[in-house]
Amino acid sequence: MNPLDDDVVIDVQHLRKTYGRTVAVADVSLAVHRGEIFGILGPNGSGKTTTVESMVGLRPIDGGTVRVLGLDPHRQTCLVRQQVGVQLQEARLPARLRVGEALELYASFYREPANPEELMDLLGLTAHRRTPFAALSGGQQQRLSIALALVGNPQIAVLDELTTGLDPQARRATWDLVDTIRARGVTIVLVTHFMDEAEHLCDRIAVIRRGLVVATGRPDDLAAAGQGPTYVLTFAEPDYPNALTALETVLPLGPGQHGAVEISGSPAILTAALSTLAGQGITPTAVQTRHRSLDDVFVDLAG
Repeated sequence: MNPLDDDVVIDVQHLRKTYGRTVAVADVSLAVHRGEIFGILGPNGSGKTTTVESMVGLRPIDGGTVRVLGLDPHRQTCLVRQQVGVQLQEARLPARLRVGEALELYASFYREPANPEELMDLLGLTAHRRTPFAALSGGQQQRLSIALALVGNPQIAVLDELTTGLDPQARRATWDLVDTIRARGVTIVLVTHFMDEAEHLCDRIAVIRRGLVVATGRPDDLAAAGQGPTYVLTFAEPDYPNALTALETVLPLGPGQHGAVEISGSPAILTAALSTLAGQGITPTAVQTRHRSLDDVFVDLAG
């Protein structure tokens, strides 16, 4: 990952958005630095999409402040839209609109657009220049959505649920594209609920739950914080030894893993378990160390 620049290009303070009595975003504060890929994670309905759409001026807000490149996206909307490209979660185009036509149309909206031919080449769409939107595969439609988000030569690109519905090969190819875009100097805000995607792409992430930011930081730092590693002991017999029942933090593993236990805590806990077993002449067939992943952190934080 690239080192972070000190420049803050998006500054959100105490953002609030409601729909009648429903609170979609209760209190969100975050900062995005120039040149980074910043991930916004959360379960469905947590307020991720509402947050980013409010952040770029697509939805009015009920409280708080937002600054994008020093501008207020709700008062200086036109200026912000010249600098920010957005790929929405449910973006659709007319079925008969061809790839080349869509790029030329969107390019006409900007003062200094990117070259549509170069974008098609960058995103592997040149061969589909005359293909109607409805005839594109899911991965090709996502590539076109990214191209449309970049056609204005933005400083910032917001990509919402970029790889939902794509097969594993198309997802990986899309990740490579995101890395390529960042290498061109574009700051990226990535909304996702895929932990592997966030771990692979993001410099920093914010986890949102029920309209609140519950954690921010680098994926590795969040995964390393709090609870330490766990240890899985496997035995030849179908039931784990009774000798371990006296030890705390010992958890039998579920169906399909009879004869295996998980031990959480410090390495001293593992040493105590192995010593207890050795005193009874019992040796595990395998000992595995499991470190917390971003998936574990997400489950803990998002509930």
